[in-house]
Amino acid sequence: MSDRTTHLVLPGYQSSGPAHWQSRWEAADPASFVRVEQADWDFPDPEDWVARLDAAVAAAAADGPVVLVAHSLGCVTVARWAAGAPAGRTAAVRGALLVAPADIDRADVPALLGFRPVALARLPFPAVVVSSTDDPWVTPDRARHFAGAWGARHVEPGAFGHLNSDSGLGDWPLGRELLAGL
Repeated sequence: MSDRTTHLVLPGYQSSGPAHWQSRWEAADPASFVRVEQADWDFPDPEDWVARLDAAVAAAAADGPVVLVAHSLGCVTVARWAAGAPAGRTAAVRGALLVAPADIDRADVPALLGFRPVALARLPFPAVVVSSTDDPWVTPDRARHFAGAWGARHVEPGAFGHLNSDSGLGDWPLGRELLAGL
């Protein structure tokens, strides 16, 4: 096992396009930032998404520490995985950056209903939840509720929408800073 940290990138519903900060981080450092590919980004199956995350953590853990970098439905997937994964598997995760967690319990998107309810168990690793004050997928109060339930630190940088490519974040230096602090 090496000391190399693998950052597993977990996009949300419909994935992250090339201008998204997740994709930019992957392009800048493809040896360290590895996307967890899902079989279907448009019609996500929660069990499949969790199984793919579990397999990715197991594979990455063989090389060293793992950090999760999730956005939107990716955050919900992390919470679901952590609530049911064995302690030996979650122990490989050194931390998680959970950005713009989608409030699936209140979303009116039929393709996402299988992810209900959002798992609210305390995460067994350090985490930071980052949410915008004007995110259409989660209210500030609900994002704070998720952070509290997950035992995560909460950061609210202001009004940036869903903290995605439409937010104009570019390489998103604040996200890099929060990631480095995990």
